[in-house]
Amino acid sequence: MDKNSNVLITGGTGFIGSLLVNSFLKKDVCKKIILPVRNLTKAKKMYNDKKIVFVKTNLEELCNISYKIDYIIHCAAITRSNEMIEKPVEVADGIVIGTKNILELAKKKKIKSMVYVSSWEVYGDKKSEDLLTENELGNISLTSIRSCYPLSKRIAEHYCHLYWQEYEVPVKIARLAQVFGTGVRKDDTRIFMQIAKSVVDKKDIVLHTSGMSMGNYCASEDMVSAVFTILTKGESNETYNVVNEENTMRVKEMANLVAKKVAEGNIKVICENKVADKFGYAPEKQARMSAEKLRGLGWMPSKNLEQMYRDIIAEIK
Repeated sequence: MDKNSNVLITGGTGFIGSLLVNSFLKKDVCKKIILPVRNLTKAKKMYNDKKIVFVKTNLEELCNISYKIDYIIHCAAITRSNEMIEKPVEVADGIVIGTKNILELAKKKKIKSMVYVSSWEVYGDKKSEDLLTENELGNISLTSIRSCYPLSKRIAEHYCHLYWQEYEVPVKIARLAQVFGTGVRKDDTRIFMQIAKSVVDKKDIVLHTSGMSMGNYCASEDMVSAVFTILTKGESNETYNVVNEENTMRVKEMANLVAKKVAEGNIKVICENKVADKFGYAPEKQARMSAEKLRGLGWMPSKNLEQMYRDIIAEIK
């Protein structure tokens, strides 16, 4: 990527998108960053840089963007668990229709490269003792309301493959593990933030599940470098897991690690094991993702879980 390139990033006011935007600004890797946004006021409060171009729109009805676009990173999606339960249709429409519209834009602009940011949740209930490669998928319930997110992500991935096969849109897929660390927002409701806040508040870590679900994790900075690597070095029509394999462990193991090493044994872990569906939690997972394919592009992770939690705690404080 040269400095005269224009990059369009969707979801620029969200967690993943903002990490990417701020990294691109800091590293000065492009000429302009084009941000399609619903809430212009919120976006302008977040960014004050002459490289940023705001386009007020929503991805379900993407308007014509007049600017030249060389690269696209599409990471806009509703990710809050409660919204998946309360507004499943809107979640599905945003992911599927939004992705199709972005692919249409990519086709029209004849871009050089595009990355679609997908999720580890597309693996469903795949159980494996071995590290999971990108072409191994498990079952996802068609009747569960919570399936609106992972099933829509699968459909969006499928659209990416179709647009390559029919129109040769040079799209790659980054299938992210759970990302946290530097840049995480204080209002994030996911388990890692609950654990981090327990450390800060010096309270016991309370898990609302058995804690036996396998978690795949990646530090914020490592995710950013992975997406950039896939954008510039990845092969079109290919999928890459983005995960630090050394950070893969069960949720309860992670909580115990934090209680022992980060909180220095001053708090403990309690499992209440409530009904997960009520809270919109993802179904219990047992899969461990492989990052071998991504490492083949020259990418390497840099932070372990303990460092990631120390980064979150620094952000909270």
